[in-house]
Amino acid sequence: MLNHERESLFRAWLDQHGGMVLKVARAYTLTADDCQDLMQEILLQVWRSLAQFEGRASASTWSYRVALNTALTWRRNERVRQAGRQPLFEIQELPEPAGNNQPHSENRELTERLYGAIHQLPKAEAALVLLYLEDLSYRQMAEVLGISESNVGVKLNRAKKALAELMKDDHES
Repeated sequence: MLNHERESLFRAWLDQHGGMVLKVARAYTLTADDCQDLMQEILLQVWRSLAQFEGRASASTWSYRVALNTALTWRRNERVRQAGRQPLFEIQELPEPAGNNQPHSENRELTERLYGAIHQLPKAEAALVLLYLEDLSYRQMAEVLGISESNVGVKLNRAKKALAELMKDDHES
């Protein structure tokens, strides 16, 4: 692949899947600086891996796989550095859905609580919840995670229950 073709493909990928990079990075980091670092690492890995993309999976499936694998590796390598830090969620404002009458501060608080709860889930469950929030099908989630569709259903149901408990506990505190 020629360099200008690779750059063009990367820019198109970034336009389509850039939001996913932020979501994955937010779910696997505790601070704004770490989030930015992880986003850069994911983008670097996508750039490096682009030449190996063969089209056997969809671009979105491949993108998630690269992002999640990078996040898991980054988190494993950064665990010592992260010890003792408190979560910080003022990373980037998420656009509010059209027609949403909920005040902005309540929406932001809910988003912060959601990411805080996702961060408390085991790594595999957090990855599954992120894929679910991106509206991927069970088939796509199975491809990204390398598990069966039925296993996705079982694990997602468990993750949703755990997330609901975490959100409930957090709200009652």
